[in-house]
Amino acid sequence: MAKKTTATTTRKAKKSATKKTAKSKTKLSAKATVKTKKKTSATSTKKKAAAAKKKTTMSRRDKLIHQIKQDLLSQRDSLLKEAEETLSTLPGDINFPDMGDQATAETDRNFILRLRDRERMLLKKIEETILRIDNKDYGICEECENEIGIKRLEARPVTALCIDCKTREEEDERIAEGG
Repeated sequence: MAKKTTATTTRKAKKSATKKTAKSKTKLSAKATVKTKKKTSATSTKKKAAAAKKKTTMSRRDKLIHQIKQDLLSQRDSLLKEAEETLSTLPGDINFPDMGDQATAETDRNFILRLRDRERMLLKKIEETILRIDNKDYGICEECENEIGIKRLEARPVTALCIDCKTREEEDERIAEGG
């Protein structure tokens, strides 16, 4: 019976040791899980913070683009209204008895028409810009496909080129003109 008791005690000791080992493994596993969760949580928090920061940056740019679009729409409406007024008030062929008065009237008329032609070209650029905003292509250089800086977009909303590409284009034009 002593052998049975010893064997039973040995089995109980082994079971107890196995249980303790299992408990310590479970505790270690639980600690590892908690650490992993903390790391995952910390990583997740960092990712969320980075995404929020990026979202804030993008939303600032998006707000600017929305504001630019509103400004362009109001400028377009204003230019169209002025063009209608000009066409309705533009004098026709008026014959003045004095040749100087006749020349002045024609010069004024040509000047107004030249201004309206420039405004027509600006209207075309405004329409293209509004279309690029709607297509989500606005703010990307058409030549190098880099993002155009916010300050440039604020200064020249109808631009399609970044400052570097525009500078190169102007230099090429100057060389082509011989200056």
